[in-house]
This record gives sequence, C-alpha cells and structure tokens, in this order.
Amino acid sequence: MHGYQTGRLDLPFTGICTFARAPHVADWAALDCDVAVLGAPFDAGTQWRAGARFGPRGVREASTLFSFGHAGAYDHEDDVTYLDGVRIADMGDADIVHTDTLQSHANIRAGVAAALAAGALPVTIGGDHSTNIPCIEAYEDHAPFHLLQIDAHLDFVDERHGVTRGHGNPMRRAAEKPWVSGLTQVGIRNVSSTAREGYEDARARGSDILSVRQMRALGALATAARLPQGAPVYITIDIDAFCPSIAPGTGTPSHGGFLYYEVLELLQAVAKAHPVIGIDLVEVAPDYDPTGSTSILAAQLLMNLLGFVFHARASVPPAA
Repeated sequence: MHGYQTGRLDLPFTGICTFARAPHVADWAALDCDVAVLGAPFDAGTQWRAGARFGPRGVREASTLFSFGHAGAYDHEDDVTYLDGVRIADMGDADIVHTDTLQSHANIRAGVAAALAAGALPVTIGGDHSTNIPCIEAYEDHAPFHLLQIDAHLDFVDERHGVTRGHGNPMRRAAEKPWVSGLTQVGIRNVSSTAREGYEDARARGSDILSVRQMRALGALATAARLPQGAPVYITIDIDAFCPSIAPGTGTPSHGGFLYYEVLELLQAVAKAHPVIGIDLVEVAPDYDPTGSTSILAAQLLMNLLGFVFHARASVPPAA
C-alpha cells in the first residue's frame, strides 16, 4: 500500500532515482517484471556535441515526477487507467568502457538480451544513437520485426573514415540484419548527416522515409497505417525528432521538429495495431537544457508509450 494510505508520502523528490521509482534489480538473471529499463550511458559515437552519457541519469530523475504512487495513471481523454499492475524494473546501467566502443556495445547488448530472456519488454535509455546498434543485435535468433525510427536524421551512413558504429550508422546497421524486416523513418528533415546516396540506399533497402511536414500532411493515423499490417515493431526515438523549442537538451538539435502530441498520437496508433517488442530513447543531453524540460519530455513520452503498449496487450482477446 502506498504512503497516501500508510502515512508516508514518499514524494518524487525523495529517495533514489530509478526509472519511475521502480525497484532496482542489479542481478539481471533474477529479473521478474513486465518492463526492464536499461541505461546505456555511452556517447563516444557523437560527431558534434557530447553529453548524452548523462541521458539515462537525467531521464530517470525526470521520471520521478510520475511516481506519486497512484494505482496506474488515469487519462480522462481516453478514459483509461494506464500502467495499473504493470511491473517495471530498473536494471541500472550497462557497463561503459571509455574509448572502447565494441566492449561498451557488447555490454549494452548483454543487458537487452537479459531483459528478453526474462520475458520483459526491454526499454533502453541512451546515450547516443549508436546504442541502438547493440539493442538490435540482441534480437538475433528472435522473430523478425519492423523498425520504427522517430528522428531528425536518417542515420543511414554505412562507413565514414572507418567508423561503422557511430550515431550516424545505426539504421544502416539495422537494415543489414535478417531479423529486421523493414524500416519506417519519420521526422527526417532539413540538412542531414546522410548524403543523397544514403537516402537512395535506404529506399533501395525498403525504407519508408517521411519528413515532419509529410507526416503532418498525412496525420498520425495514416502514417501509422504505412507500417506493415500486424508486424511486430521495435521503436527507436531520438529526442532531436522534437522541435528544439521543447527539446533543446540534445547534441544535434534540428529546427522544424515535432511537437509532443504529434509523436504521442503516432505511438498510440502504432501500439494499438502492432505488438511492440522493444524501445529505445536516445540523445538526451541534459547539460544543454538547464530547465530540465527535455528530460521530462523523454520520461513522459516513455511512460505514456508503455501505458499504450500494455493497454493494447490487455485488450487482445486470449487465443482460443
């Protein structure tokens, strides 16, 4: 029973900052939960401003805002109480070895693999977008899935100056995996880190690429309908998909981005129509946003997305 009934408030600004004040499970072999949150504080893949290594810490701290301890989270617009009974565990952070991308990525992959082995939904908080590479690699030998990327940048560089696992490479690495059946890339805009041939390569490999303006013209429901019907979906969210007016705390801000409800409505539509099998949210760099609003945006987005995912799961009738 929560402190409201027992006499102890245990307010969000007290205690240890795990994600949403969920229990910390340091022994990954002992995970017993519905959602396993892993920090991936690695930002050696950045090409511009570093600082996303502090993203997991910032998002965790911000997420305590949503930890008042009510039984779930009631949304009066949907008339749904989300997250009631959903068991969230915080795995802590994957061990990062400074300057060693391969070992750091291997440690992130091991964390995601542990979450999958426990039957939990892996939620990884980066870190720069290169942390998506080991997340996707952890699904080797799992059923194929579609990848939804929400991002300002295409991140489809194959190799640049010998670098193949930086934050400009993750979608190219994902497209190579036989267990990734296709990509939908939404929010891509303006001057990009990927050259024309990268776009041509992505489309040749089956990517569906939409800018912010193109998605706005379509609307969230029509955009979600472009994903392959019924396919399992892994969702990767780069916080720079959002307009810097609401998300300045990132290493590569790009003006003309999404506002909150545009992305939320897309995620809700996708969660209703597809099994969501993994999530990562990357590129939050708290030091560039002294207001903390970027971290709060990231935490609020994850909490709502988890609510949508598990409400959709509960709404699926049991197999006969």
